[in-house]
Amino acid sequence: MDKGRLRLGDWVTRGRGDFIFKLEDLYIYLLSSLLKNKNMKIIRSHKELDVYQLAFRTSMDIFHITKSFPKEEIFSLTSQIRRSSRSVSANIAEAFRKRRYEKAFISKLSDSEAEAGETQVWLDYSLECGYISANEHIKLFNDYDNIIGKIVNMINHPEKWSI
Repeated sequence: MDKGRLRLGDWVTRGRGDFIFKLEDLYIYLLSSLLKNKNMKIIRSHKELDVYQLAFRTSMDIFHITKSFPKEEIFSLTSQIRRSSRSVSANIAEAFRKRRYEKAFISKLSDSEAEAGETQVWLDYSLECGYISANEHIKLFNDYDNIIGKIVNMINHPEKWSI
């Protein structure tokens, strides 16, 4: 055994012998401290992603708002905006599951970004047709700008998400 060299399973003391712990416990403590200091956490599901939560919540807002759209829009504007808004979070979930394959991950995120942009177009139509207020439009449009920004950040840094 090398004197002074620590290995997993070794006991570690500090100072006069207080704070006795195994080396692997120290590694876990240091790693968790590092993650806390960088405001990082281990994400196990797409549902834990801030961007997914925002996209899902915003698509539900759109669903509730479109309930009041005229019946003649049910097979056009209403269905299109609901479909594109739901597709944003669905593609984020797919991308998360494909994150071990960088190109597939980026491709699904790119699809999600495009769907978010399409949703913004349908929001513009909804405003111009008088189906939503200017305040609703601004809030939802800004939410999608925020979503797009988060998606682009993930696209530009896929290495942070790979497994």
